[in-house]
Amino acid sequence: MEAAAPPPAKHTTTTAPPILGSVVALDTTVSRHLHILAKPFLPYSLLLLLELSADFRFFFPLSLSLLLAPTLTLTPIPIPSPSPTQILRPLLSPLILGLLLDLAVVGLIKLLFRRSRPLYNKNMSVAVSVDHFSFPSGHASRVCFVASLLHLSAVALADALANLRSSSPFVDRWIGTDQVNAVSILVSVAWAWAAGTSVSRVLLGRHFVTDVFAGACLGVLEALVSFHFLRTVPDWSNLEGNVVKILCQGLGYSFSFLMTPVE
Repeated sequence: MEAAAPPPAKHTTTTAPPILGSVVALDTTVSRHLHILAKPFLPYSLLLLLELSADFRFFFPLSLSLLLAPTLTLTPIPIPSPSPTQILRPLLSPLILGLLLDLAVVGLIKLLFRRSRPLYNKNMSVAVSVDHFSFPSGHASRVCFVASLLHLSAVALADALANLRSSSPFVDRWIGTDQVNAVSILVSVAWAWAAGTSVSRVLLGRHFVTDVFAGACLGVLEALVSFHFLRTVPDWSNLEGNVVKILCQGLGYSFSFLMTPVE
């Protein structure tokens, strides 16, 4: 008597939960409609300019140059008359470290979710391998991080402008006696830039709406972490010969992780 044939193997497929699938479908549809509606009206060059302004390859070297510029004196200055750059040290330090944190966190989340970018995304310059993925938006996280950090550091900015007014007639003429109002305008411009850049990611077809929303929330969270925990100012006179090496090593480790080939 022949043995009974084993039953055919059942092939199981992993599917997204119905609610999550519906959210993704709605997100894809809304994002595509926004892209199509805005395409005839918004100048493509303006959207690309916003994209470039928040590109890590442009923004990080600019921020690093401010931190290491010759005008940022590495020798201690007497406490009664600190320079504006000395006052801004607590802002520049978390700015640089926060940008590196943002690069690593966004790259890790992209590798975990591996959500493909919109099919209509065209002519995009990919810097690292994880840029092929969409969730979350690195541009949205970066601009919201910068705007949030400026918002949290408004007092330090006002103190720096007050000291700069006393040594620069040009600044005194343009700012006047109300440096608090000048800082408020600066923070408002930063938030407008952050909002415009975030929205442009959807209008350009680079991201879906949920990518941008998640990136914006991540940027605000990173600003809170950087402001409260990364504001320790080191002894720059002792780190003069090593600060560039330390930052370059940290950046190199981040890029080596993000540029790992994606299978």
